[in-house]
Amino acid sequence: MSLIRYQTPELMAWPSLDRWSSLRDDLNSLFELPFWSTIARQGQLFSGWSPALDLYQNNDNVVAVIELPGMRREDIEISLHARTLTISGERKSRSSNGEKAERTERYIGKFRRSITLPTRVDANKVSASYRDGILTVTLPKAEEAKPKQIQVNVD
Repeated sequence: MSLIRYQTPELMAWPSLDRWSSLRDDLNSLFELPFWSTIARQGQLFSGWSPALDLYQNNDNVVAVIELPGMRREDIEISLHARTLTISGERKSRSSNGEKAERTERYIGKFRRSITLPTRVDANKVSASYRDGILTVTLPKAEEAKPKQIQVNVD
Protein backbone atom coordinates (compact mmCIF):
# COMPACT_ATOMS: atom_id res chain seq x y z
CA MET A 1 0.00 0.00 0.00
CA SER A 2 1.44 3.37 -0.90
CA LEU A 3 0.42 6.81 0.25
CA ILE A 4 1.07 9.73 -2.07
CA ARG A 5 0.82 13.23 -0.63
CA TYR A 6 0.50 16.49 -2.53
CA GLN A 7 0.86 19.92 -0.99
CA THR A 8 -0.85 22.83 -2.65
CA PRO A 9 -0.19 26.51 -2.03
CA GLU A 10 -2.64 28.40 0.17
CA LEU A 11 -3.64 30.50 -2.83
CA MET A 12 -5.16 27.40 -4.45
CA ALA A 13 -7.79 26.96 -1.72
CA TRP A 14 -10.92 28.74 -2.95
CA PRO A 15 -13.67 28.45 -0.35
CA SER A 16 -16.27 29.74 -2.79
CA LEU A 17 -15.94 26.52 -4.81
CA ASP A 18 -17.01 24.31 -1.89
CA ARG A 19 -20.61 24.20 -3.10
CA TRP A 20 -19.42 22.81 -6.45
CA SER A 21 -17.50 20.04 -4.69
CA SER A 22 -20.72 18.93 -3.03
CA LEU A 23 -22.56 18.98 -6.35
CA ARG A 24 -19.79 16.94 -8.00
CA ASP A 25 -19.99 14.35 -5.21
CA ASP A 26 -23.78 14.16 -5.61
CA LEU A 27 -23.49 13.62 -9.36
CA ASN A 28 -20.76 11.00 -8.91
CA SER A 29 -22.91 9.15 -6.39
CA LEU A 30 -25.66 8.76 -9.01
CA PHE A 31 -23.43 6.27 -10.80
CA GLU A 32 -23.11 4.21 -7.63
CA LEU A 33 -26.85 3.49 -7.45
CA PRO A 34 -27.96 -0.13 -7.98
CA PHE A 35 -29.31 0.58 -11.49
CA TRP A 36 -25.95 1.85 -12.73
CA SER A 37 -23.95 -0.85 -10.96
CA THR A 38 -26.11 -3.50 -12.68
CA ILE A 39 -25.33 -1.95 -16.06
CA ALA A 40 -21.66 -1.72 -15.08
CA ARG A 41 -21.60 -5.41 -14.14
CA GLN A 42 -22.89 -6.25 -17.58
CA GLY A 43 -20.11 -4.12 -19.09
CA GLN A 44 -22.53 -1.83 -20.92
CA LEU A 45 -21.56 1.46 -19.29
CA PHE A 46 -18.00 1.21 -18.07
CA SER A 47 -15.59 -1.41 -16.96
CA GLY A 48 -14.46 -1.25 -13.38
CA TRP A 49 -16.09 -1.12 -10.02
CA SER A 50 -16.44 1.21 -7.10
CA PRO A 51 -16.00 0.01 -3.52
CA ALA A 52 -18.37 1.10 -0.76
CA LEU A 53 -17.04 4.04 1.25
CA ASP A 54 -18.16 5.64 4.53
CA LEU A 55 -16.84 9.01 5.66
CA TYR A 56 -16.95 10.18 9.28
CA GLN A 57 -15.57 13.18 11.12
CA ASN A 58 -15.06 14.27 14.70
CA ASN A 59 -13.30 17.29 16.24
CA ASP A 60 -9.84 15.99 15.33
CA ASN A 61 -10.09 13.68 12.31
CA VAL A 62 -11.86 12.78 9.12
CA VAL A 63 -12.01 8.98 8.76
CA ALA A 64 -12.72 7.09 5.53
CA VAL A 65 -13.69 3.41 5.76
CA ILE A 66 -13.59 1.50 2.47
CA GLU A 67 -14.66 -2.12 1.87
CA LEU A 68 -12.01 -3.95 -0.16
CA PRO A 69 -12.46 -7.66 0.59
CA GLY A 70 -10.19 -10.10 -1.16
CA MET A 71 -7.50 -7.55 -1.98
CA ARG A 72 -3.85 -7.49 -1.01
CA ARG A 73 -2.58 -4.28 0.54
CA GLU A 74 0.12 -4.10 -2.16
CA ASP A 75 -2.68 -3.66 -4.72
CA ILE A 76 -4.15 -0.58 -2.99
CA GLU A 77 -3.00 3.00 -3.55
CA ILE A 78 -4.09 6.07 -1.60
CA SER A 79 -3.46 9.65 -2.68
CA LEU A 80 -4.43 13.01 -1.25
CA HIS A 81 -4.46 16.19 -3.30
CA ALA A 82 -5.72 19.29 -1.45
CA ARG A 83 -9.14 18.10 -0.17
CA THR A 84 -9.58 15.19 -2.59
CA LEU A 85 -8.91 11.68 -1.28
CA THR A 86 -8.44 9.04 -3.98
CA ILE A 87 -8.35 5.29 -3.39
CA SER A 88 -7.38 3.12 -6.35
CA GLY A 89 -6.21 -0.40 -6.97
CA GLU A 90 -6.92 -3.67 -8.65
CA ARG A 91 -8.64 -6.82 -7.48
CA LYS A 92 -7.18 -9.72 -9.39
CA SER A 93 -9.18 -12.75 -10.42
CA ARG A 94 -8.42 -15.89 -8.55
CA SER A 95 -5.99 -18.15 -10.30
CA SER A 96 -7.72 -21.07 -11.88
CA ASN A 97 -6.21 -24.49 -12.36
CA GLY A 98 -8.26 -25.31 -15.40
CA GLU A 99 -11.45 -24.36 -13.56
CA LYS A 100 -14.36 -22.91 -15.48
CA ALA A 101 -16.40 -20.29 -13.65
CA GLU A 102 -20.07 -21.23 -13.54
CA ARG A 103 -21.10 -17.92 -12.02
CA THR A 104 -19.14 -14.77 -11.23
CA GLU A 105 -20.66 -12.00 -9.13
CA ARG A 106 -17.61 -10.49 -7.45
CA TYR A 107 -16.06 -7.50 -9.12
CA ILE A 108 -12.54 -7.89 -10.40
CA GLY A 109 -10.27 -5.45 -12.15
CA LYS A 110 -9.19 -1.89 -11.53
CA PHE A 111 -11.08 0.73 -9.57
CA ARG A 112 -10.62 4.37 -8.65
CA ARG A 113 -12.70 6.17 -6.03
CA SER A 114 -12.34 9.90 -5.26
CA ILE A 115 -14.17 11.92 -2.65
CA THR A 116 -13.94 15.55 -1.61
CA LEU A 117 -13.20 15.85 2.09
CA PRO A 118 -15.47 18.12 4.17
CA THR A 119 -12.52 20.11 5.56
CA ARG A 120 -8.79 20.67 5.18
CA VAL A 121 -6.52 17.97 6.60
CA ASP A 122 -2.86 17.71 7.60
CA ALA A 123 -1.37 15.62 4.78
CA ASN A 124 1.78 14.86 6.78
CA LYS A 125 -0.17 13.04 9.50
CA VAL A 126 -2.44 10.85 7.36
CA SER A 127 -2.38 7.16 8.26
CA ALA A 128 -3.99 4.06 6.78
CA SER A 129 -4.60 0.52 8.00
CA TYR A 130 -5.99 -2.53 6.21
CA ARG A 131 -7.49 -5.41 8.15
CA ASP A 132 -10.06 -8.09 7.32
CA GLY A 133 -10.87 -6.47 3.97
CA ILE A 134 -11.53 -3.03 5.47
CA LEU A 135 -9.27 -0.08 4.65
CA THR A 136 -9.38 2.72 7.22
CA VAL A 137 -7.78 6.05 6.32
CA THR A 138 -7.43 8.53 9.20
CA LEU A 139 -6.91 12.14 8.10
CA PRO A 140 -6.16 14.54 10.98
CA LYS A 141 -7.81 17.91 10.49
CA ALA A 142 -5.58 20.90 9.83
CA GLU A 143 -5.24 23.05 12.96
CA GLU A 144 -7.14 25.94 11.35
CA ALA A 145 -10.03 23.58 10.55
CA LYS A 146 -10.49 22.33 14.12
CA PRO A 147 -13.24 23.93 16.20
CA LYS A 148 -11.99 26.49 18.69
CA GLN A 149 -13.53 27.58 21.97
CA ILE A 150 -13.74 31.36 22.28
CA GLN A 151 -14.38 32.87 25.66
CA VAL A 152 -16.53 35.98 25.82
CA ASN A 153 -15.34 38.57 28.33
CA VAL A 154 -17.77 40.94 29.97
CA ASP A 155 -16.49 44.49 30.54
